[in-house]
Amino acid sequence: MSDLYNFASRKILVVDDMKSMRSLIKACLVDMGVEDIAEAADGKSALSILRIKRFDLTICDWDMPVMDGLELLQLVRADERLNAMRFLMLTANVHASKVGMAIAAGVSDYIAKPFKPDTLQTKVTRLLTVKAAA
Repeated sequence: MSDLYNFASRKILVVDDMKSMRSLIKACLVDMGVEDIAEAADGKSALSILRIKRFDLTICDWDMPVMDGLELLQLVRADERLNAMRFLMLTANVHASKVGMAIAAGVSDYIAKPFKPDTLQTKVTRLLTVKAAA
């Protein structure tokens, strides 16, 4: 699938408090041809990075210390410089109420943990190839 697209120029931020999860996600992205991948261990660190550099997509865990993924998403959507960026939420808790909160906050898509690499790659491909809403 990823052979059809050139993701080398895409910039992606991976946010998760577990280094092993960040490494897994980065490996999936590298397999897709993504070369510019930054990482952060919590939402506060991610926000600092997002305010310095523009990204096409943030892949973010929901449950993290310091600042969780939902709070980061809300801050991203409230910032006119960041709000058009696509945001993929990862969560082990897919209760309808949580999914509803993420949708209300403007999440682009979400994935339930644990997930298979091809699931992540399919969602990332879709998010990076659809036109942004005007």
